[in-house]
Amino acid sequence: MRVLVAGSGGQLGRALAATAPAGVTLIAPAEADFDIGNAAQVREVVAAARPNLVINAAAWTAVDKAEADEAAALLVNATAVGHLAAAAAAADARFVQISTDYVFDGQACQPYRPETPPAPASAYGRTKLAGEQAATAHHPSPLIIRTAWVYAAVGNNFVKTMLRLMAERDEVRVVADQLGTPTHAASLARAIWALHGHSGTFHWTDAGAASWYDFAIAIHDEATALGMLARPTRVLPIRTEDYPTPARRPAYGVLDKSSSWAITGPARHWRHELVDCLKDISA
Repeated sequence: MRVLVAGSGGQLGRALAATAPAGVTLIAPAEADFDIGNAAQVREVVAAARPNLVINAAAWTAVDKAEADEAAALLVNATAVGHLAAAAAAADARFVQISTDYVFDGQACQPYRPETPPAPASAYGRTKLAGEQAATAHHPSPLIIRTAWVYAAVGNNFVKTMLRLMAERDEVRVVADQLGTPTHAASLARAIWALHGHSGTFHWTDAGAASWYDFAIAIHDEATALGMLARPTRVLPIRTEDYPTPARRPAYGVLDKSSSWAITGPARHWRHELVDCLKDISA
């Protein structure tokens, strides 16, 4: 199977390469050679690659910057998705688009199901929803996977940021009233490989739920146990209103994964995946 990955240099793109099943020929053009905002170049690259599957692991993920420049975020998160989906369809290839819990407003009190009507409350969420719509408009049977709180041993993410701050400071303050599920990029990549033959909208995260504060506590404790932190750091809970940001974050972003887990089997708990990631960072 020939698989073309857009965004191959990002944390999910690298995880897809690291977890690719036997028999997969991975085609991972560099960003400089694959401008997904350029429709003509996308058509040329996809046609030359002759893929059976196109996975879009590229995204604008700067949530707050999207509030100031929604047009730029829309180009990456929606317009480019349309280019990729159309090129995949022209090549008779399957197409996978990765989306987010931010397509929901975060006001629920139980996990969001794939069929729950989206209602994004931020520019980032609106652009990612537009990306889902572009995938459906330009490909006859795309696979859309919504996920949340993705991190890895590489790239910029919450785990790497917390480790840096905990090494530099005696105290860190972390929001405790936003609930979601940390998701290891390697776990998400394995799920993509397991689900790629399906179409429709699915949800995937690791198992369990946590606040950002819970996540930070786990990072601190597990990193300390692995000898990654030279001294303890106080981790203090704060409210969302104590840490104002341009974009509104979902207060509740837990996703219902029952339909995807029926295919893949249940995910591991997020804390177990966190330990694996920390071991990779410390290796």
